[in-house]
Amino acid sequence: MGFGMSWFKREDADSESGPALANGADTSEKTVRTEGLWVKCLGCRQTIWKADLEANFNVCPKCGHHFKLGARQRIEMLLEAGYELVDTGLRSTDPLKFTDVKPYKQRLRAAQSATGLDDAILNAVGRLGPHEVVLSAMEYGFIGGSMGAVVGETIARAVDRARVERKPLIVVAASGGARMMEGVVSLMQMAKISAALAQLDEARVPYISVLTDPTTGGVTASFAMLGDLNIAEPGALIGFAGPRVIEQTIRQKLPEGFQRSEFLLEKGFLDAVVPRSDLKAYLVRAFAFLKAPATA
Repeated sequence: MGFGMSWFKREDADSESGPALANGADTSEKTVRTEGLWVKCLGCRQTIWKADLEANFNVCPKCGHHFKLGARQRIEMLLEAGYELVDTGLRSTDPLKFTDVKPYKQRLRAAQSATGLDDAILNAVGRLGPHEVVLSAMEYGFIGGSMGAVVGETIARAVDRARVERKPLIVVAASGGARMMEGVVSLMQMAKISAALAQLDEARVPYISVLTDPTTGGVTASFAMLGDLNIAEPGALIGFAGPRVIEQTIRQKLPEGFQRSEFLLEKGFLDAVVPRSDLKAYLVRAFAFLKAPATA
């Protein structure tokens, strides 16, 4: 038997028994399943044990690449145990009866089934260290974190809650922008949330915007850049139009790292770039500073 020969052979297509060794021994009880236990890093291309990745806040322990983090994980990472999810139960009504490759309603059902969420957003109220806060976290896994009427209304409710209850607000953005399937209804959310944030500012309630990979389109052009502090995770893509679209439009090669958070910090568009492992402590210190009484 040559070295190229497989140690295992397939049973006939109609066989219901498990895999077998070449000598015919049944191994159905001995097979070790490793599918889904390893992840390849998009930064260093190394293979990572999934449990190690999750224990490190979904940050590659070898190169520091920040993987995407879901809305629930964001809330659990930032808030103390005992937080409360609020403003739930809102679902899109598909106002335009939109259909492209497939009906929008079908996309919504698939996203709801895959994520367990009603839309691309979760609001929570709880404690961040010593601070009572309102936290709104976007879910990129739900149609690219796109902002439709439900996302806009949910964030607006978080802003209003923060203003009325005088609790600091955090919005964690992860979005491809406004949701095209809802047309102008989605674009209206930009003005709606921005107006609510103007009222929050007048009430002198702190708001910190956390931008993650990616934060683009109408989300960047509205609430994501309106924080008292605008901070981002390392390597996050942040901008209005994507770099490929810009290159094709201006017919020029863009600088290295263009639209990444480090580039934006250097150009003055961000206040800080904070690794995920340091984010909670940074927010605690920032709110202690923002809430401190002004001195003459």
